Amino acid sequence: MRDELAAPGGGAARAESATTDLPFDGVLFLCAANSARSQMAEAIAMRTFGDAVRVQSAGSAPTRVHPLAVRAMAEVGIDISAQSAKALDAVDLGAVDLAITLCGDGGCPVPPRGVVHLHWPLPDPAAARPGDSHARQLDRFRAVRDELSERIAALAAARRRKR
Repeated sequence: MRDELAAPGGGAARAESATTDLPFDGVLFLCAANSARSQMAEAIAMRTFGDAVRVQSAGSAPTRVHPLAVRAMAEVGIDISAQSAKALDAVDLGAVDLAITLCGDGGCPVPPRGVVHLHWPLPDPAAARPGDSHARQLDRFRAVRDELSERIAALAAARRRKR
């Protein structure tokens, strides 16, 4: 199988071996704060998979959904304004058979045991950078949103092939 689940351009570790356990019926997206990457991934996956897959997200130190994540998702017609940040103990782990960690800089929660694990190391778009304008911050959220959309589309295609 080709490496569809790795980052476009080869930026992520090869994921082809992890696809051997697909298809899956429940996916959990994990990052540190559950405020941006995992929230956007959850919403994109819910739109992509519909009722076919149970989609959840959580963080090791949940805060709140970042306003720029809400805005970036609204630009593509997805409303995440009512979503809330959750800790790992707030999700239904019994419904998870695929966990995807999204932290690029450490601090990710440890995925539940007994599930397939993929790691998509993405930069935290909410990380403060000195001198960043609001527009530049929003561009980082858009870039992560678009990367997640590509990866989730590839994941959905791999799942369909395994069905």
